[in-house]
Amino acid sequence: MNAIFSLPRAVWLLGMVSFFNDSASELVYAVLPLYIASVLMAGPRAMGVIEGVAEATGSLFKLASGVLSDRMKSGRSWVLGGYGIAALARPLMALASSWPSLLVLRFADRVGKGLRTSPRDAMLARSVEKEKRGLAFGFHRSMDNAGAVLGPLLAALLLDMHLPIRHILLWSAVPGAIVVLLVLCLKEPQRIPAQHAAFSWKLDGFPVAFRRYLLVLGLFTLGNASNMFLLLRAKDLGLPDYQVPLLWALVSFSAMLFSTPLSALSDRLGRVRLIASGWRVYGIFYLIMGFDGVPLLLWPLFAFYGLFMAATEGAERAYVADFSPSDRLGTAYGWFNLVTGFMLLPASILFGSLWQQFGYQAAFAFSGCCALLASLLLRFWVK
Repeated sequence: MNAIFSLPRAVWLLGMVSFFNDSASELVYAVLPLYIASVLMAGPRAMGVIEGVAEATGSLFKLASGVLSDRMKSGRSWVLGGYGIAALARPLMALASSWPSLLVLRFADRVGKGLRTSPRDAMLARSVEKEKRGLAFGFHRSMDNAGAVLGPLLAALLLDMHLPIRHILLWSAVPGAIVVLLVLCLKEPQRIPAQHAAFSWKLDGFPVAFRRYLLVLGLFTLGNASNMFLLLRAKDLGLPDYQVPLLWALVSFSAMLFSTPLSALSDRLGRVRLIASGWRVYGIFYLIMGFDGVPLLLWPLFAFYGLFMAATEGAERAYVADFSPSDRLGTAYGWFNLVTGFMLLPASILFGSLWQQFGYQAAFAFSGCCALLASLLLRFWVK
């Protein structure tokens, strides 16, 4: 606990920023399917187009913003702009009159995420010494997951109070405004003076191990489809509809509790050992989800899934900084976020196709095998 309180002011500020931002984001995300279906009168295809286009395109901005923040030697302006765009776009969704207009605003929200993510991760890495990177990123992910717990609970409460969905979307402006104020309190971390290197699609200037890490990460992400498939599987196993959001809140709660201690463990035991262990947890979880069972087993299983998130989310980001020259941290996180974000689209398409063509067993087995193979490559090839 003393180690957490000794973290620099910038780490605490970025943690609070993620807490309030994710509260707003998950509040909106929880009611968006209802808004699309019952208010805008659009179907599942429109929902798929909105989420697919927004997520995949937003991932491209993560690389661009990381490269440009290195070139401009400023991450704070990108972080402020990214959070500001999202804070403005979310409440404006309440004014959408059709799903194409909602698509534009959802796209703006994801662009904001793309602009801020890589520069923010680079700021976080520069704010602490190498020996505390796992702790810092773990604390940041704990705060983020705390917001992911609060957001859906607020949505459920406001829906239970029979508040119109448009009004709920407007309420997302409050945490959004707090986020912008907190970012304004941030100061740019000191940078070691270095000559700027030209951008290279071949990752010139980065060690071979970093390129291998990205390839293995891509393999793992190919089996890491949208979490909506997990919730669909839980529903098929007999979980009542009203318990589905609570089940996902349990995942975020589990990740919130264990992200800080597990990521801090990577500072002592090594990033590779912890990440590979987390990927094996993921693989085992997906293989189990391919079997038929009873709904009661879903609760401990999904809490177990939260351990995968806790073990990997912070350690993976800290591992990127371990590879990267100080003047290219933004670029390194740009590549990391591009791989993990953009690969979600083919991963989800492939998972859904396998489910529809060969059954859910094949889809979950494929994802589980991707994770287990990636964990082996990480241990014995990347190093």
